[in-house]
Amino acid sequence: MPLTVSTWNINSVRLRIDLVAKFLKSARPDVLCLQETKCPDDAFPLKRFTRLGYEYAALYGQKGYHGVAIVSRLPFESIDVQNFCGKTDCRHISVVLGEKAKLKDPVTLHNFYVPAGGDEPDPGINPKFEHKLAFLDEMRAHKGLRPKKAQRAILVGDLNVAPLEHDVWSHKQMIKVVSHTPVECEKFTAAREAGGWIDSMRVLTPEPAKLYTWWSYRAADWRTADRGRRLDHVWTSDALADRVATIKIAKDYRGAERPSDHVPVTTKFEL
Repeated sequence: MPLTVSTWNINSVRLRIDLVAKFLKSARPDVLCLQETKCPDDAFPLKRFTRLGYEYAALYGQKGYHGVAIVSRLPFESIDVQNFCGKTDCRHISVVLGEKAKLKDPVTLHNFYVPAGGDEPDPGINPKFEHKLAFLDEMRAHKGLRPKKAQRAILVGDLNVAPLEHDVWSHKQMIKVVSHTPVECEKFTAAREAGGWIDSMRVLTPEPAKLYTWWSYRAADWRTADRGRRLDHVWTSDALADRVATIKIAKDYRGAERPSDHVPVTTKFEL
């Protein structure tokens, strides 16, 4: 059976609920993973999602900052959250889809929001960058992020690193900019490889093709300049590596009224 999973850093779910509704009506993914919901759980717009057909929700949010959520047309077997760096700052949530969702073999879905890291790429003077590097180290060491060979698992989210040369508009000009510095890229790759995760976006669209999911608010004409970065990712365990049919980046949503600076990424799996 097909399973479609979308991931989107929405930068305030309540502020952009109409834009989310437009996307859901158009794309109709089975599951939507949101980051930067910026919303405590008791204020999350559950009724709106239910009316849209997404009656199942896993929430881990707080007021004003960060926050992750998974909304789904399919029921969950279980929900889990993990905290990193000794903080309860709402950056991870996972669900298991199984028999209730009419899946013969279960699928674990992780939704992450990795710290952005601030502006200065020096952990000695920038605590936000220090936090980001520590977070990536803990992802690498986390036993729960190391699926066994036969385990079907997906990891998506705003991971806030553009790891490859063609994941940014200019490797030369971006190499000293937070999100594409060598230390971030090395730790990011180490975390992915430690879990045996596969970068499914780059399997389907290998380099040197450019791939972007984020365009800065600072750009006066983001579309013409096209100075993007691939900050949003889709990783799959080995057991799902050959089940990825398509991955679509909905670039037009960056041009919406009052948009997020990220756009939705939708993956279709043939399970």
